[in-house]
Amino acid sequence: MSHQPCSVFYLLFIALSALLSGSQLHAADPIDISFERGELFLTPNHGGDGSAWGLEECAICHVRSQIHKDVAAIRGIVRRKGYDTCTACHGSNGTDKPRYCTTCHNNEDLPDKPHLIGAHNHNFIVGTDSELGDAQCITCHQSSDMDGEMEVDVDYTLFPDANNELAPYQEQADFCLRCHNRDHQQAGYTINTREYRHPLIAMEDNFNHIDFHGKVKGSGQRTYAGLRESGYDYGQTVQCEDCHALHGTTNPKLIINSSLIGARKLKPQFRDQDYPVHIEYGNYSELCVLCHQMTEIVEQGDMPTGNGLSGVHDVTSDCRTCHRHGLATQTGL
Repeated sequence: MSHQPCSVFYLLFIALSALLSGSQLHAADPIDISFERGELFLTPNHGGDGSAWGLEECAICHVRSQIHKDVAAIRGIVRRKGYDTCTACHGSNGTDKPRYCTTCHNNEDLPDKPHLIGAHNHNFIVGTDSELGDAQCITCHQSSDMDGEMEVDVDYTLFPDANNELAPYQEQADFCLRCHNRDHQQAGYTINTREYRHPLIAMEDNFNHIDFHGKVKGSGQRTYAGLRESGYDYGQTVQCEDCHALHGTTNPKLIINSSLIGARKLKPQFRDQDYPVHIEYGNYSELCVLCHQMTEIVEQGDMPTGNGLSGVHDVTSDCRTCHRHGLATQTGL
């Protein structure tokens, strides 16, 4: 009759043996975790046979000096911050330990993944500013593969659609619209507003039926037509994060405050110039001019907007008089 040793003491024995022999520890079977396949979360197979699943002390098997020795981008962070970094990337390992996303994702360690600039962010509390924490990160990025590439079908939490089905996202805007709608908001994240046409709840209808940045396509034939040379074209959907910075901005309405944060289809050599965007009294010209550059200059079209660029009209006025999400006046938005 065979005897199955206690998992903790068995793993401790294996770890001690490895240290004494100078060999490298491999507590996780390659099938269990695969960076190439984006499978960063530990599974009940952790340990190869499941013997490491449910254990809180990662140090039993993983020596800090050996962890991620071939992954330069994060090895230093792990060595400095310790084992709190494990749950952030690899999940709870079947325990009650919390995930500490902000251990690595902060302005010191990973300052541009994402950009955390300014007090305004998507903290799920309308009208209140507070720092983003782990709870907010996990709401939107429950199972991100953290490979540096933002893939809508991998890096965003899957929420049910209008039919209460977990249909895959077709684009980044599709993710946003699972919450920003009038009649099928997500449980626990309902948006309350008295104004029927408020963008927070009207965006699904606007995107599908009114907005020229959504599925209603602009022709590029109007008076102020013209786009900056880039990856943007008339008839193309503009994604929400091209204009809105969800992780941090100094602007109201979560409008990006730099070309580095949004407008991702601009040419890199232009976008990387870090053109600032400052919104005040409804004047959004510094945002619009990042992409819009009228072909025929009229109505102050050659006048700098304030960030060194020109190409949009009436740069000193409140743009919302004619341009607003869902407002069918003139060219709309």
